[in-house]
Amino acid sequence: MALRRSPSSTCAELGSNGAGFSRVSTALSESSSIYSDPPCTLTRDASGTGLRPRSVLEPKGHQEEATAEESQSLLQVVDAPSSPQASSEGQYFCDGLRKVDYVLVFHHRRHGSLRSTGAASVSQDQLSIVSNGNFPPPSGSSDAAAGRGAGPRREEAASAGEVFMELGMARGGEPMEAADHEMHLIRQEFEANLLEAGLEVERDRETKAHGPSFTRIHAPWPVLCREAEFLKIKVPTKQSYELKEESGFGSSMSSLWRKLNQPFEPKIPHQDHGSTKFLSHCFSRDKLHMYNITSKDTFFDNATRGRIVYEILRRTVCVRTCQTVVSPICLVGWPMAADGLSQQVLTELQGRNGISTLIAKGVYDAAFPLHDGDFKVTGPLEERNDRQVLFEEWARYSAFYKYQPIDLVRKYFGEKIGLYFAWLGVYTQLLIPASIVGIIVFGYGVATVDTNIPSLEMCDERLNFTMCPLCDGACDYWHLSTACGTARASHLFDNPATVFFAIFMSLWAVLFLEQWKRRQISLSFSWDLTGIEDDEEHPRPKYETILLEKRQRKQQKKKKKKKKNEPGKQEDGTVTGKDRWRQKLLSAMAAGVPTVAEKLTWKDRLPGYFMNISSILFMFGLTFSAVFGVIVYRITVSALMAMSPDPETKSNVRVTVTATAVIINLVVILILDEIYGAVALWLTELEIPKTETNFEERLILKAFLLKFMNAYAPIFYVAFFKGRFAGRPGSYVYVFNDYRMEECAPGGCLIELCIQLSIIMLGKQLIQNNIFEIGIPKLKKLIHALKEKKPTLKEKDGERPPQQWNLDYALAPFEGLTPEYMEMIIQFGFVSLFVASFPLAPLFALLNNVIEIRLDARKFVTELRRPVTARAKDIGVWYNILSGMGKLSVIINAFVISFTSDFIPRLVYQYMYSQTGTMHGFIDHTLSFFNVSNFKPGTAPHSSALEDITVCRYKDYREPPWSSDAYQFSKQYWSVLSARLAFVILFQNLVMFLSLMVAWVIPDVPKTIVEQLKREKKLLVDLFLQEEKEKFQLIQSLFVKPNSQSPTAGPAFPVLGRYSTLPSGPTAGDGGGPRARSRAASFSQFSDKMSSLPRKENANSKHTAV
Repeated sequence: MALRRSPSSTCAELGSNGAGFSRVSTALSESSSIYSDPPCTLTRDASGTGLRPRSVLEPKGHQEEATAEESQSLLQVVDAPSSPQASSEGQYFCDGLRKVDYVLVFHHRRHGSLRSTGAASVSQDQLSIVSNGNFPPPSGSSDAAAGRGAGPRREEAASAGEVFMELGMARGGEPMEAADHEMHLIRQEFEANLLEAGLEVERDRETKAHGPSFTRIHAPWPVLCREAEFLKIKVPTKQSYELKEESGFGSSMSSLWRKLNQPFEPKIPHQDHGSTKFLSHCFSRDKLHMYNITSKDTFFDNATRGRIVYEILRRTVCVRTCQTVVSPICLVGWPMAADGLSQQVLTELQGRNGISTLIAKGVYDAAFPLHDGDFKVTGPLEERNDRQVLFEEWARYSAFYKYQPIDLVRKYFGEKIGLYFAWLGVYTQLLIPASIVGIIVFGYGVATVDTNIPSLEMCDERLNFTMCPLCDGACDYWHLSTACGTARASHLFDNPATVFFAIFMSLWAVLFLEQWKRRQISLSFSWDLTGIEDDEEHPRPKYETILLEKRQRKQQKKKKKKKKNEPGKQEDGTVTGKDRWRQKLLSAMAAGVPTVAEKLTWKDRLPGYFMNISSILFMFGLTFSAVFGVIVYRITVSALMAMSPDPETKSNVRVTVTATAVIINLVVILILDEIYGAVALWLTELEIPKTETNFEERLILKAFLLKFMNAYAPIFYVAFFKGRFAGRPGSYVYVFNDYRMEECAPGGCLIELCIQLSIIMLGKQLIQNNIFEIGIPKLKKLIHALKEKKPTLKEKDGERPPQQWNLDYALAPFEGLTPEYMEMIIQFGFVSLFVASFPLAPLFALLNNVIEIRLDARKFVTELRRPVTARAKDIGVWYNILSGMGKLSVIINAFVISFTSDFIPRLVYQYMYSQTGTMHGFIDHTLSFFNVSNFKPGTAPHSSALEDITVCRYKDYREPPWSSDAYQFSKQYWSVLSARLAFVILFQNLVMFLSLMVAWVIPDVPKTIVEQLKREKKLLVDLFLQEEKEKFQLIQSLFVKPNSQSPTAGPAFPVLGRYSTLPSGPTAGDGGGPRARSRAASFSQFSDKMSSLPRKENANSKHTAV
């Protein structure tokens, strides 16, 4: 354990070193000076790297006597937590004071094979950290080491200010495998670089020879301040202002609404609902006096601390990774300095060998910030941490009726996850009015089913409509009245109210998007995201690996070309005459040309693009093949059941075939969903995106395209293709020359579309929620517990209670929000695209989302490792997908009403062909005649229970057999088709116009937010002007007081000039007259002069003390 001790004692522990050592030099940056202790405390803090400190004066013989235990003692290796706080919570280092901000995990692997002596010898390597002279030469042990024969080498090394750290061997002195030792060296270098960046590191003493090992990282206050300034993290200032309160009727309504919502509000301690808001500003170390810093340990919350440490981990350079893991010659052609890699190379490597690359290469297994303790409440409710509050008030199923604590979610998980749950909450809330309207529409269908004339005519046996056979040969003629149940069920969803509901849902989609934009901007304002810049993104590890390989190939080509075009040489290899001067000239010209940054071009990505296009086309073909396979299943099973001698089997053909086919569709969709998700990830990797944002956007688009086609292809077939190409009696269309194409039910295809949509939607939600999101994670957790059970029983005696990092490592890693968004986007399509066929879809979506919110919340709080907080101003590409689906829903609903339902044929009949202006006679009008003598040979019924049948009826608009244009489309067909197309155009234009009106009426930015933004901007300007004025007054007072003792001296403070931003006025020494104005000086320009003046406490200087 690294203890805080005096500089003298720390520096005195440095031993001496002699000759005979190998070194790997890594230059320290100026950031090492951020420690509040003297520079030699880096030796103490370097204990987190697993390196043993040695003075530059220690002889090699003494060096070989060091044991593995001694080499690990510098690592800040600890046994068990010494403080009750650390042992109970597992949130701190062993001293119980420094908080664990991040954890790195790697595995010790057991090797059964014998090691060679060469593998054992590599453990004698050393790592030399050059401190740029910040380390004073050890004085306490220099005399004692003088007799060890160090000589001039001792003085030279001591003057360089180097501290040699021995790389330790494997546990228990056992030599490592070559690959494991290489990983060990990489970790040593990486952790040493973390120390250079100012972080503090601690690792446990592991007694077992294999298993996970945890490296804990703490960011001290200077590092937090430095990184917060770099990342432009906004923090609240001391300046506050009162929010504008409503008055009159609005105030009373708001008060009433708050009282009504009181039972639905989560009980969040220390939640500020007042009317005061503190101004926020980007953190700056020069303005610490502006912030309300009550405690340095709690000023930055745990999520912010974890994000800061992650940024350091992500950009930390690890040169050995490039030299050993990526490619042995990946640095070919890069400039080298006399003492190693130059600064240009280090700059090139910046960001390429961060923690993401190390995890991808297997150096570390995982890296994550810690949760805030256990999620189960054990103490008083007032002492609950944020995780326990989220579990009690958000992640429990019993809290389904409460609002989400979005601000606390954002504080704990970050803005990106907070925006997802805020979006899901807005979507779920707006499903409530859609569900109510859908229930009303469905209720209207139930109330009018007994008075619907077309349904009554179909059920009337007296009309005696004899229909043509449903299959060839085996099927008999049948009466239309036997389809009475289908006709009545179809009216529940196919009625005049359906058209109104389709228009309403199209406007609802626009309203939802507008409401979310307002909510998003409100959250951005309350979360201080307005005006933030996008964080700089580092390239992905795979992108950098391929870029390095490209550079390597280019350097090899240049070398080959250089050998071919090499100038003439003498026999001894020297270049002569004109060729020598030509070579010098070319070298000088090449040195003056600035290097262009390498990047991957479209030529490098062309194979990936080709593979993407071909694979996506193949997946489309696979989806269409699955749909066609189900169609063939329906056709064959219908024909086989129609041939059955059992009358019950024959009567239930359509219901049985439809239900089983939909279930098969559902199973195929669920299987292909998982396949398409993996394929989309693979295809995105082939494109080699540069940044994580580009990778995520491309992955989302591919996954959405494939899953959209997979989920909606069967529904599109039933809605727009089924029954359109079946033909007519005597001229049917056949599949495989034996089976007729299937037709719609007598009541129309809309009822089948409703069945298809409802089963796929409900089955997908239930199975994915209950099995994929609940069952599979629990099964994985059970398997993991069983695997860990045996070793824990063997080592139970020497084991300590699991710490928080052990518990968090056992949780599943966070893999992004893409699956969560994708599930809701597909559901949004079910609700909006085909809602005209299933008005109850919003209701089932609402019931699912109420459970989905708590399910996702429970997963984030209890089953996943804490993700690194990520800033985000919006939901990204998902909004564009939602907007596109909203526009597509208008078109699809227009075609569903026009071509799938009977709404347009009924209107045409009622206003063009009905003699009474009512719907009486509509069924007879839609049925055409067919002469049974025109059946093709072998297609007529072999035996019929009905006698003397000369004419049968079928649903279509065609001329009768006695017409001169027998079986051709009639005038009624063209009239209905024209009306359908006209309705599509009218519906789309009407809905689009109303959508634009809704978007125009509802402003994107609420008026209150606009006013508060203007007010905050003005207050910040006033605050900074006042601060500048106080600075100038402080400077003025510091210079005037010494000069008052010597009146003959001239003015020692700057004169105000024409460009000054400070108010001018009478000052001492000018007689109160007007003064010339000069540019305002920075406070830092006077810091040297101020340090030489006597320091006196006064009212003007107190406000700068922090």
